[in-house]
Amino acid sequence: MRTGPGTRLKGKRVAFIVAHEFEDVELLYPFLRLSEEGAEVTIIPVPAGLHPRPAIPSKPVTGRYGTPIPLEVFGEGVRYVIRRLEEVKPEEFDAIVIPGGFSPDHLRVRREVLEFVRRAHEAGKIIAAICHGPQVLISAGLVRGRRVTAYEAIKDDLINAGAVFVDEPAVRDGNIITGRVPDDLPEFCRLIIEALS
Repeated sequence: MRTGPGTRLKGKRVAFIVAHEFEDVELLYPFLRLSEEGAEVTIIPVPAGLHPRPAIPSKPVTGRYGTPIPLEVFGEGVRYVIRRLEEVKPEEFDAIVIPGGFSPDHLRVRREVLEFVRRAHEAGKIIAAICHGPQVLISAGLVRGRRVTAYEAIKDDLINAGAVFVDEPAVRDGNIITGRVPDDLPEFCRLIIEALS
């Protein structure tokens, strides 16, 4: 049976994991694109790091350009839900998406985040990371021998971790999908949709 836009990911569950200073568009674009295809989206904010404008302890997890979680312009419960990391299990999801920015630097030092990502990978779930997002994959020990791409600033880190770095917009190697930069979001999302369809 053929499915069209809006139904290809019906019934699929996708989790986004973000900490302070995530790259706003790298959350918003895939969030909209995957939910447009019918995916059920969960955003998991991890209160790690500081958002410097202003840096106050009770501030919600916020992107580099000021996008807060929950997303002010989208109704929670309509296009997405918010859950805490300790409330979810990786087996509940079909894919985990890790946006870039400075968020991955905060996520990669959280043992519970790395364990969550490792368990999702071991369960065969799609793990998708863009820009600086593959830093989390490095710390989770998931890149050795894999073809991956990312923002050029972490190229050496990936190579030193045993990855095969390729300068392409988006790459899939098994259940790991990586993207280079925000300009490559269409290709990155296309690979995620194809992997989940």
